[in-house]
Parts: sequence; structure tokens; C-alpha cells
Amino acid sequence: MAELNSLEELGGAVEGAAEAVVENTAPVYEQKLDAQGRAYATGKRKDAIARVWVKPGAGKITVNGKEFTEYFARPVLQMVMQQPIVAAARDGQYDIVATVKGGGLSGQAGAVRHGISKALTHYEPELRGVLKKGGFLTRDSRVVERKKYGKAKARRSFQFSKR
Repeated sequence: MAELNSLEELGGAVEGAAEAVVENTAPVYEQKLDAQGRAYATGKRKDAIARVWVKPGAGKITVNGKEFTEYFARPVLQMVMQQPIVAAARDGQYDIVATVKGGGLSGQAGAVRHGISKALTHYEPELRGVLKKGGFLTRDSRVVERKKYGKAKARRSFQFSKR
């Protein structure tokens, strides 16, 4: 360590170190594409796992080989799945192909939403702030509680009978 003889020298050394720290704190996100020019991500919710590929196109969304309106018949599930695209203002700009397994339709829609969000950030890293603020990049960790012994379900007890 260098010898410091005065308070001014100490202040100058601290300022130089602080400037170096400020420059290196912000992480830089890079575009991650495969050989076909697609961005890939995995989304999860409850017991459902979705594999999602995003590439530039006319806005066609396919889930398990079907049109997404056919696969997710309920309008609420269609809306949930499209939330990251609408939030990022990229409606009709990307073709999305997703394969989803496990869970029910609600969990699958949430998994596809999570996967689309992550894939969009891989394709356009500058969208990360918008999607993060909307909460689309956070994996919803809530899962069904396991059944306990001596109980009818996870917490429900068997009916009590006095006689």
C-alpha cells in the first residue's frame, strides 16, 4: 500500500477508488440466440414447465402445435399468456413457439408467460427493465402443499365424532 502523508492525498485516493467501483457495478446483458436466430427460455409455474422459442415474425403464437387461442380456450388464460408481449409493446412482431408439460391449464399459461418474458429478454436485453418492473421475470414459487399423515388433505382434519 502506498504511503499517504496528508489528508488531501487520502481524499484523492478514495475518490479514484469510488469512481472505479461505480463503473463496474451495472451488469451488461447480451443477446443470446441459437444457430437459427431464435431466443430460447424455460418458464415454470406450479408443476408446469414451458420451453419457449422467440424469433422475429408476424406475431403467430403456437403452443404444443396448436394456435394459442385453441390451446388456451379461456380468454383469461390467453390474456395471462400475452401480458409480457403487451407490456413490452411488441405485439405482432415475434413468432412464438412453446411446448408445455405438466400441471393444469392455469399453471401452463403462467409457465408460458414466464418463458416468453425470459426469451424476450434474451432477444432484446433492453426490455429487461420493463418486464422486471411488471413482475414477469420472477418465478412464482407457490406450489401445492403436500398431504400430511393423519390428515384428510394438507391441513384438513378428518371429521370429529363425539360418539
